[in-house]
Amino acid sequence: QVELVEFGGGLVQAGGSLRLSCAASGRTFSNYARGWFRQAPGKEREFVAAISNIGHTYYPTSVKGRFTISRDNAQNTVYLQMNNLEPEDTATYFCAARSTFTTATMYMAREYDYWGQGTQVTVSS
Repeated sequence: QVELVEFGGGLVQAGGSLRLSCAASGRTFSNYARGWFRQAPGKEREFVAAISNIGHTYYPTSVKGRFTISRDNAQNTVYLQMNNLEPEDTATYFCAARSTFTTATMYMAREYDYWGQGTQVTVSS
């Protein structure tokens, strides 16, 4: 059974940093694209970062330069380093994986095949 589990969420002050991890089990994800999304109460799920199976990375303008996605295929794990956090970054963060990947659809949550349960990130002002 495939499972994605996120770690590393918590409470941090504005300007601080957090590193999220997403460990996968049940299959090898080295050929899968991996992504991070977030969802705040009352809002739609929002694309945060994606990394292709060959390591190309993608970010929306809102986090570019502050967030970094990386992957360790040997550990079947993807990471999200978040620096200079802002109160607007407060949300539940979800990791995801997909077997197919196009740059045109990397930000579309519905295109991802597997999801974690989410981890809460709260940034205080």
